[in-house]
Amino acid sequence: MGTEWAGVVEWSAGTVERWVWQGGRVVPYRTEPRPAPVNYGCVPGTLNPADGAEVDAVWLGDPLPVGARPVGRPVGLLHLRDGDHKVIFGHVDAGLDGLLAWFPPERGAAVQNAGAAQAWLLTTVR
Repeated sequence: MGTEWAGVVEWSAGTVERWVWQGGRVVPYRTEPRPAPVNYGCVPGTLNPADGAEVDAVWLGDPLPVGARPVGRPVGLLHLRDGDHKVIFGHVDAGLDGLLAWFPPERGAAVQNAGAAQAWLLTTVR
């Protein structure tokens, strides 16, 4: 089953307005040239060694509002060559293709299973 994790949505699927988690709240960040294919955010209380920020997370499925605090178990890990992995929540049949297409081939995006996501997240807890 695995541990449940609490995240925060910083960028809603289908929108170009991006926010960022900072000081315990979401604040405006920038307008992106393309809309997000998934809900994008982070898992507070973690630290990604690849970029020194919270672990990135994506929630597949219907758009979630910026600032939403979904809780759940990961269904996978989007493993990237540069180590800036993304934890996947939701149902893998609801947007996985869009997520993979979002990353250029040189980043080597590959989906690993829920166990890999849980194991990696446990190494990032602050």
